[in-house]
Amino acid sequence: MNRKEFIGYSATGAAGMALFPANLFAKENLKKNEKRFPQILPYAKKGKWKEFELEINIMEHELAPAMKIHTLAFNNMIPGPEIRVKEGDQVRVKFKNKTEINHTIHWHGIYVPWRMDGVPYVTQMPVMADQEFIYEFTAKPYGTHFYHCHWGTLLHMQSGMFGSFIVENDDDPVKKAFPYEREYTLVYSAHDVNFLRNELNGMLERMKERSYLMKNGRFDPQRFNLFNTKEELLNAIENGYQPPYLVNRRSLADLPNPNWFTVNGKSYPSTPSLLIKTGETIRVRLINSGTENHHLHLHGHDFWMVCDDGLPLPRPWQRNTLSLSPGKTYDIIIEGNNRGIWTFHDHDTRRVTNNGLYPGGNLMALVYEDLPVEERQVGKMNNGKNILPKIALDE
Repeated sequence: MNRKEFIGYSATGAAGMALFPANLFAKENLKKNEKRFPQILPYAKKGKWKEFELEINIMEHELAPAMKIHTLAFNNMIPGPEIRVKEGDQVRVKFKNKTEINHTIHWHGIYVPWRMDGVPYVTQMPVMADQEFIYEFTAKPYGTHFYHCHWGTLLHMQSGMFGSFIVENDDDPVKKAFPYEREYTLVYSAHDVNFLRNELNGMLERMKERSYLMKNGRFDPQRFNLFNTKEELLNAIENGYQPPYLVNRRSLADLPNPNWFTVNGKSYPSTPSLLIKTGETIRVRLINSGTENHHLHLHGHDFWMVCDDGLPLPRPWQRNTLSLSPGKTYDIIIEGNNRGIWTFHDHDTRRVTNNGLYPGGNLMALVYEDLPVEERQVGKMNNGKNILPKIALDE
């Protein structure tokens, strides 16, 4: 469909339907859609431990067709691989830093021993280039959680250093109340690609300098901005030291202003679709690993909000819009009771853009796989043919 045809599209057609591809139901595209959700990280059983391996690399990542950036990633995936364990499992994560930038892992929502919490200079030293750190803890509590880097968090989290962490229980209270056939994980984030590029380059240069000084025995705590006490910091300032917040280390001193918004690391038209069938119930785990609020709205349905930060709600809420703030997780249940193709999007439409252009960002769909062929024909074009419209990149 070209732009002229689109403008002439019959008023009987649904404009929102123009946002999804004509071959949505093709087997190859359904298969591709499976890969748009976090991939489960395999483990090795070592005695009582379920042992996982995570590493950090710099990689090229495609946010949307033709839009590629260099970024950080766990195991060359954005989001990082999904860790799934049973409540009470003994978990060991061997973490390897394959970059020249420091990193840690924070286990968001997990009751780990404090030495495993991943906060640099509070619970552990940062994991430096080519170093390894082993995290060990018991998997609890039940529910939807996530992990992310806690070093240079403003940069590293929007760079893609996050992943889902699911703690299951055989006596699942959600499944008892809402017997669901399948489930999906959606990890939301926001990215200022200009900030990301400038800060990543700057951080790499600073770390190269620091590594060189350390190797040559010229380690200076002030270059690392490290002080044992507040008094030590004040004495250094009196002697001419300038804290980093007084020095503009960026090309711009402003905080990030996100211009790309992603679901599972992708912006529309590369976002995943939630598949469902008439009469089916699905569970959707929502994780906000970014810095922006997302007001998620599902067309054509209410859904049940069943978990808040992994904790089952004693009284599930029936809603069609929820506000997913930074660091939050919610679990929702969708019942397949209104066959069709339905938009699921951020109702703050600033987050439904790619570099300021609508549609984009956090736009996806709930798709009924059993939608009859005749119902997939949504309107007449000027040439009289009934077809499902192609992707629209500009309203």
